[in-house]
Amino acid sequence: MDVKRIINEMTLEEKAGMCSGKDSWRLKSVERLGVPEVMVSDGPHGLRKQMEKGDHLGMNDSIRAVCFPTACATACSFDRELLHRLGEAIGEECQAENVSVILGPAVNIKRSPLCGRNFEYFSEDPYLASEMAKSHICGVQSKHVGTSIKHFAANNQEYRRMSCSSEMDERTLREIYLAAFESAIKEAKPWTVMCSYNRINGEYASESHRLLTEILREEWGFDGYVMSDWGAVADRVTGLKAGLDLEMPASGGLTDAEIVEAVRNGSLEESVLDQAVERILKKIAAYAENRQKAEFAFERHHELAREIETESAVLLRNEDGILPLKEDAKAVFIGLFAKEPRYQGGGSSHINSYRTGSALEAKPGVRYAQGYTLEDQPNEALLAEAVQAAKESEVAVIFAGLPDAFESEGYDRSHMRMPENQNELIRRVAEVQPNTVVVLHNGSPIEIPWENDVKAILEMYLGGQAVGEAAVALLYGKANPSGKLAETFPMRLEDNPSYLNFPGDGKTVTYAEGLFVGYRYYDAKKMAVRYPFGHGLSYTTFTYRDLKLSRKTIQDTDTLTVTLQVKNTGKMAGKEIVQLYVADHTKTAVRPEKELRNFVKVALEPGEEKTIEMTLTKRAFAWYDPERKDWYASSGEYEILVGSSSAKILLRECVEITASRAPSLRIDSNTPIGDLLKDPALAPIIAEYQKKIAEAFGQSDSEASKEAISEEMTYQMIVNLPLRSLRSFLQLQPGELEALVKRLQEARKEA
Repeated sequence: MDVKRIINEMTLEEKAGMCSGKDSWRLKSVERLGVPEVMVSDGPHGLRKQMEKGDHLGMNDSIRAVCFPTACATACSFDRELLHRLGEAIGEECQAENVSVILGPAVNIKRSPLCGRNFEYFSEDPYLASEMAKSHICGVQSKHVGTSIKHFAANNQEYRRMSCSSEMDERTLREIYLAAFESAIKEAKPWTVMCSYNRINGEYASESHRLLTEILREEWGFDGYVMSDWGAVADRVTGLKAGLDLEMPASGGLTDAEIVEAVRNGSLEESVLDQAVERILKKIAAYAENRQKAEFAFERHHELAREIETESAVLLRNEDGILPLKEDAKAVFIGLFAKEPRYQGGGSSHINSYRTGSALEAKPGVRYAQGYTLEDQPNEALLAEAVQAAKESEVAVIFAGLPDAFESEGYDRSHMRMPENQNELIRRVAEVQPNTVVVLHNGSPIEIPWENDVKAILEMYLGGQAVGEAAVALLYGKANPSGKLAETFPMRLEDNPSYLNFPGDGKTVTYAEGLFVGYRYYDAKKMAVRYPFGHGLSYTTFTYRDLKLSRKTIQDTDTLTVTLQVKNTGKMAGKEIVQLYVADHTKTAVRPEKELRNFVKVALEPGEEKTIEMTLTKRAFAWYDPERKDWYASSGEYEILVGSSSAKILLRECVEITASRAPSLRIDSNTPIGDLLKDPALAPIIAEYQKKIAEAFGQSDSEASKEAISEEMTYQMIVNLPLRSLRSFLQLQPGELEALVKRLQEARKEA
């Protein structure tokens, strides 16, 4: 497809028409110029293709497809290769169904456990979210099908999502909420980016030139097209100028006419429109020219869904090694979810699954008691039946979690509790059966008041259509649990760092916790949690040893290689997720206690030991400096922390980093003296003034004076004085302060 020629031959109306959908899912064609009609479809954990009566909230039926585990589950695999395989499968399905772009993955940060759409999102940690997204994107696009990473950006709640403004400082935006997108966009190069509904610091994401052009395209090098979330456009012409290429869904021609009128009246340059059309046409061509013959491999992909969920489930608790169960154990499966599992969330990602594998089907002959209904109130008859069945068994396995009504796109949860009838069921069963195991089906953290009453807890999350088969394989030791939590489970909702500022007043929501999201906050507060980020048990044991760094001192432009030995010291084959965190000890900026910077999932046979290698670049040590508008790693000591969770650090080593440039420093009359003393180029200049001030603050020899004014007090007062205070304490002559500021500024430039 000769894109340039086509644009030159297009009418103004045709070009404007390319910038909005034909309907809910299709882009317009231009038959006379050979531009085909292409289709996009909801994802990201399966194909929700709609043909007739299309909608974006899952209200109408879609084709029968394979429902893979949702992102809340797959992120817990910490397995890049597995996510790539998932992406390949979805790409194949898109080719089979003639879908050019799958809408996903979704990488928004799990700021609060209450966000109704958290089941679609990967993690509270931006590095993990970006790594998972990167693999997913590469897998899909290896099949010549595009992805649309979403929702760009800071879309962390459902309440008033189409108008509320996410208010945050620049470092928080860059280090947490944009970081989840950045690496995935730079390295995996998704075909499209979907902008979010919300405003960011007062400006709609769909109208933000800074977000869609300056950051996304100019800084990160994105070369695809930006589409709107469905109905996210506030002002079409403003959005087009900002970098929003495609409006979805169809606007009935209204906004196309607005674009045409803006070009004709001179308020929109036609070159801006041409650029948007070029971006869209290039991706249409990339798909149309690489159509592949593909089959929708239902059974093969069902097996893949089962494998992915088996790798992703997290064993939270396993007292007395009750799991795995023996095949001949006299067990009872209790709970409606054993028969009818909840395996996906509601809304635009809801898949019309062609089959569902329940735990009862996977374990034929096992005794079953329903235990509860989807209503919140306990059913005494069902409870009594379940308690009696538990008494008569050797082990009770309760399948519990959150019903569909508790979490979905479109609204947020109001609490973290499970339905009361399920909590009551677990309490009563545990009273009569000491060997009680709970299997959870939920899209986000829950409160677990009965934790100490049960022997084991297996977190399946929303595990896709094969979740029941995966659960049984794990319960009976046909597979070894290897997932780790991609988010923290707090003791209670009130402990969450966003608790006082979620979801805001409907107009704005203040991200007052700043950088301290998830484990970053709990670490800083030294706060106990139910289960920490990165936590997950196994049926075997692992040891870590011999942590080595390629160098003990490096420049910030160097790459650091980290190696260690990991050994399976148990009797069962298993996989361990080795997590590497970095702690900044330079105290140059406010930083979290530690941050995840790499990870490896390694498979080990009993007694087997392997060398694990991970690399770290400057970005692993850096923070975003708003003054410099760039990432900066300060000179000084950093600690490399390796462990099996954020709360279980097993090995430590330190590295010294030398920055290739000095930290940013605004020098004016309000600059504190202490900041100047920290800079080697400026300290000699300001030291003479520091000495004079110390003399001016000279202490009396009286005992009362010595008690009132200590040396430490004098020092702290001086380093916190702004330069302008020299006028008062040293009686500077007119112009002397200005000359000092200029001298300091020039010294800094020369350095």
